[in-house]
Amino acid sequence: MASFNILLLPGDGIGPEVAKEVEKVTRFLTNKGLAKFETETDLVGGAAYDAHGKAVTDATMKLADEADAVLFGAVGGPQWASVPYEHRPEAGLLRLRKDLALFANLRPAICYPALADASSLKREIVEGLDIMIVRELTGGVYFGEPKEIVTLENGEKRGVDTQVYTTHEIERIARVAFDLAKLRRNKVTSSEKHNVMRTGVLWKQVVSDLHARDYADVELEHHLADACGMQLVRWPKQYDVIVCDNLFGDMLSDVAAMLTGSLGMLPSASLGAADDKTGKRKAMYEPVHGSAPDIAGRGLANPIAMISSFGMALRYSFGLAEAADMVDTAIANVLASGVRTADIAAKGQNTVGTAEMGDAVVAELGRLI
Repeated sequence: MASFNILLLPGDGIGPEVAKEVEKVTRFLTNKGLAKFETETDLVGGAAYDAHGKAVTDATMKLADEADAVLFGAVGGPQWASVPYEHRPEAGLLRLRKDLALFANLRPAICYPALADASSLKREIVEGLDIMIVRELTGGVYFGEPKEIVTLENGEKRGVDTQVYTTHEIERIARVAFDLAKLRRNKVTSSEKHNVMRTGVLWKQVVSDLHARDYADVELEHHLADACGMQLVRWPKQYDVIVCDNLFGDMLSDVAAMLTGSLGMLPSASLGAADDKTGKRKAMYEPVHGSAPDIAGRGLANPIAMISSFGMALRYSFGLAEAADMVDTAIANVLASGVRTADIAAKGQNTVGTAEMGDAVVAELGRLI
């Protein structure tokens, strides 16, 4: 039986609550003999700052580097609003992405038929929605230098963030998008701002050149990022795979997430380059939702995004596509049966808590296996 080492970083807010539910799934699959999942838990974000004075320690980074995959919950909360910028909870997440070289962020936006009415858009606009947003994750304005706040001679302050991309960075994320499109509906939309940003001009040029050279059999279109955001709420089913830079990918994926009814529903995968010898990738999997401090500790959080993130790990890190399909099917069946957490419930509909939703998914897995 294959064995996999998972580093679980629950983080802050609702992170520990949803992490408990994904552990139920890993234990269930281990007990069923599909594979052996060994999980080690450590601190990240505000929890790590409280314990160690930094958002992630070198020791935790070593564990992450050695793990077959990292499962990440969420970080942040108002109690850490005044900590030094370099130690803010989000700095732990950024270091994990940067140091593990997780350049490709995959964010699916899927609208389950049972939840079409939970979207803020009409059912016919979102029912059957299946988009994959491919976000470049280790470059762009989040990491470019200089990044600073300086005081000018007249006493005013000036903040600077720098958007930087190289040909290599753009080409490698575009390859991920084109390869994924070949497994889906064979269409890629590249989204940038070539009309006002030099990095956008380079982005469009590199993606177009790569397409002509290696992926001419895949349909390619270019949408300005603001227009893409508008089209996502107008007719989102026109899209298959959307590839974009770090900043626009962050924004557009959150727009796409709300089309599905709730941020609590959507997973993500952050992948590094495949090792030349083993073919394995460094990888981290996390729900798109944040730490939701307003409901933390109350057992109200939706754990589906966290469980779905583990499903992506089964597919992309562990090579267990059939098990990943079963997790996806179990979630769909539970939702079809009417089980709802508060974030996806219709007005007047009975709801369950975090643990009950996790139990329902595990129970459905038991019926499928």
